[in-house]
Amino acid sequence: MTIRTILVDDEKLAIQGLQLRLEPFEDVEVIETCQNGREAIRAIKTLKPDLVFLDIQMPGFDGFSVVQGVMEIDPPLFVFVTAFQEHAIRAFEANAVNYLMKPVDEDKLADTIERVRQRLAEKKSSDEADRLRGVLSEVAPEAVGDMEGEETESTTGGRYEKLINIKDRGQIFRVEVETIEHIEAAGDYMCIYTGDNSLILRETMKDLERRLDPRTFQRVHRSTIVNLDQVRQVKPHTNGECFLVLDSGAEVKVSRSYRDVVARFVH
Repeated sequence: MTIRTILVDDEKLAIQGLQLRLEPFEDVEVIETCQNGREAIRAIKTLKPDLVFLDIQMPGFDGFSVVQGVMEIDPPLFVFVTAFQEHAIRAFEANAVNYLMKPVDEDKLADTIERVRQRLAEKKSSDEADRLRGVLSEVAPEAVGDMEGEETESTTGGRYEKLINIKDRGQIFRVEVETIEHIEAAGDYMCIYTGDNSLILRETMKDLERRLDPRTFQRVHRSTIVNLDQVRQVKPHTNGECFLVLDSGAEVKVSRSYRDVVARFVH
């Protein structure tokens, strides 16, 4: 698979240097270079690359403005490349594949390309499944339900996050999803609880649910999601509700409207 790539930087030498560092990667094809944000937006919309290496600090449209400017299309993967460390937090908030400091370190670049390959493979798997569902829905609609019911780990696992970047108290925490015990909503903020820590993530419950594997993470209350792998006990309550006891000893209430959902997974 060829990774069609655009390089964006207002410094020609920086583009040339990155091109040289990318040459050893035979599957990376640089299809365009741009020297400002407006050029980058036009090129991304026209050429639809798989990957964009994007400088952050440029005159006019900066790198974050470029990302915002292509959100109405299916956006490529972004890797931010910059000389300014203070932009790291915003880069992770923009869900970049990685953040590279100038001059680009060859080992970190190799790690970044490997991450890109993995993300593209996961996206292709998901796209192929969606395409097949579309065909089946036209020629054999009864088969779509069977297909959805028989999905395996290999076809669904790549769609969901395994690692979440959380900015909290001015720091970035990289949290492995499997370590999350439960999540509680507070407006547009999510309280993420692991066994020994709690973090605040600015995101809606609906958006966060899309990122988590529903076979493991289930809503048990209108404002609570639980990692079912962390459940160790179910405690019935007299009013028809119940409580889940988690590995840490924390107890999470299950509202009556969600008891049937949880019962399918907790035995």
